[in-house]
Amino acid sequence: MNKAINIQKSIIIFGIPMLIIGLMVLIAKSSMFIKNPNELSTGITFDLLLTVPFVYFLLIRKTKIPKTTVVPFFILGLIICSLILPTENQYYLNLFKTWVFPIVELSILSFVIYNVRKGMKCYKLNKTESFDFFTTLKNTCYEILPKSFVIPVVTEIAVFYYGFLFWRKRKLKENEFSYHKDSGTISLLIAIIFIIAIETLVFHVLLTKWSSIAAWILTFLSIYSGIQILGFLKSILKRPISIENDRLYLRYGIMTETTIELEDIDTIEISSKDIDLNKETRKLSFLGELEGHNIIIHLKKENELIGLYGIKRKYRNLALYIDDKTEFKNRINNALQQRVL
Repeated sequence: MNKAINIQKSIIIFGIPMLIIGLMVLIAKSSMFIKNPNELSTGITFDLLLTVPFVYFLLIRKTKIPKTTVVPFFILGLIICSLILPTENQYYLNLFKTWVFPIVELSILSFVIYNVRKGMKCYKLNKTESFDFFTTLKNTCYEILPKSFVIPVVTEIAVFYYGFLFWRKRKLKENEFSYHKDSGTISLLIAIIFIIAIETLVFHVLLTKWSSIAAWILTFLSIYSGIQILGFLKSILKRPISIENDRLYLRYGIMTETTIELEDIDTIEISSKDIDLNKETRKLSFLGELEGHNIIIHLKKENELIGLYGIKRKYRNLALYIDDKTEFKNRINNALQQRVL
């Protein structure tokens, strides 16, 4: 019953603004618009940029939906307006683009920075938890972006942040564990970056003889790939595995992560034996079988592993590499025993 009511509410909340948008598109394509382009283009512009966001705001103001989700409707209206109105009838639209849209962009950026800084302060006040930029950024973006856009946007920002901004050495706390010192992944990623750099230089010289445009496109794509790998590499150093508040936070940089409730752990074993990867047994590392493991966690029930760009996979057994595997196992076992007591 409640589910049916929620579906009904969602249809109303999102359906009415979309209905107005659809009506504006029909008007813009009608013969009536051809006869009165100036008057109707003004009405369509203000309806798409002001009426639709305002109506949506009125519909969500007493719900738990974040008020900041009005912004995507404003941006959607801006895009649709640009597509359906002739260039000569975009006077007010251009005014919005010149004066209003930059303010919206700055407001969104300020909101994200403010919330990330607030998250940092909260973590500093609570010594039992460790600040994680990637998690805080995700939580902030979920408040202002549609869910389907959050992970791709956050991933791109995180790649730049870890690759170029976060250079300070991160000291591990007692409840944190590294997983990169002896695994060989860092060396592999550094080697890939060097290979990309060398091949980019060689192919750029060769392609320039055929097409300078193609050469620069390939060079740009190669540089972008190198930046992404650098971001992935550094995120491994900055996002340790941690045990906090009866939860185990397993992270492999920004490539994969999962959260396990300690009470859901059946057994944890120190083992480097070969395992068959399938729907129930997976590896935390995005490299899969290319990287070894020394810990296998068996769960009482199915859990979810989140990969790059939000790709989700189920598992019940998870293999991973921990630099200090003995201390890791002991700390989890101690935490489990304290829960029993």
